[in-house]
Amino acid sequence: MAAFIVTGGFGVLGRAVAAAAQSKGWSVAVVDVGAQVPDGLAELACFPGIDLLDAASTRSVFDAIADIHGGIGALANVAGGFAWTQTEQAAPDQWQKLYAMNVLTAVNSSRAALPSLRKAGGSIVNVGAFGAVHAASGMGPYAAAKSGVHRLTEALAEEMRGSGVRVNAVLPSIIDTPTNRHDMPDADMSRWVAPADLAEVILFLTSGAARSINGVLLPVTG
Repeated sequence: MAAFIVTGGFGVLGRAVAAAAQSKGWSVAVVDVGAQVPDGLAELACFPGIDLLDAASTRSVFDAIADIHGGIGALANVAGGFAWTQTEQAAPDQWQKLYAMNVLTAVNSSRAALPSLRKAGGSIVNVGAFGAVHAASGMGPYAAAKSGVHRLTEALAEEMRGSGVRVNAVLPSIIDTPTNRHDMPDADMSRWVAPADLAEVILFLTSGAARSINGVLLPVTG
C-alpha cells in the first residue's frame, strides 16, 4: 500500500495520527524535525531531523518514501507550532516563525507529495485551528498563520479539483496534550479534543468514505 505520511509525527497529535493510520492498514512514514525517534514509533518508517522549511530536502525525503512504499496515498500536515503573544509585544521574527512553522511546512510537504498523490488519487489533510476562525487576545500571530493554512487548503483543493487529489483541513479547538494541561491547569479539560479522536477525523478525510469531500475546513471542537 502507498505510504501515509505524517509530518510533525513525533508530537502528541502526530503520534496519534500515525497510530490510527497504522491500525487501518496504511504503511506509515513519520517525518519530523526532531533528531530522536520517540518510544513507540520504532516499528514505523521514521525520518528524523527533516527540516520541512527546506523545500529541496523535503522533496528528496518524500521521493525516497514514495520509492520505498510504491507511492504516497495520503499526507497529514500535522507539523506546526503555537505561541501566545499579544500583537504589540510580538516581534517580527515571532510572526515569521509561526508563519513558517505552520504554513510553509504544509506548502513544502504538499508540493513534494503531489506528483505521487496524483498517481494514487490520494488525499491531503492539513491541521488548521478553530481559534483562527475568530481570534482571541494573544492569538494574533498564531491565528494569522493558521488562517494561512485555511486559505492554502481552499486554494489547493480548487487547483487539484478533477485531478483525483482531495485537500481538506481539520480545525480543532484546544487539543488535550500534556503541554496544554501544564499551561492551562484551571481550564475545563473535559471540553478539549482528545488527540486520538482528532486523528480519527483526519483518517476519515483520507478514506474512500470521504471521496466527495474536498476543500472543507472541518471544525473539531469536542
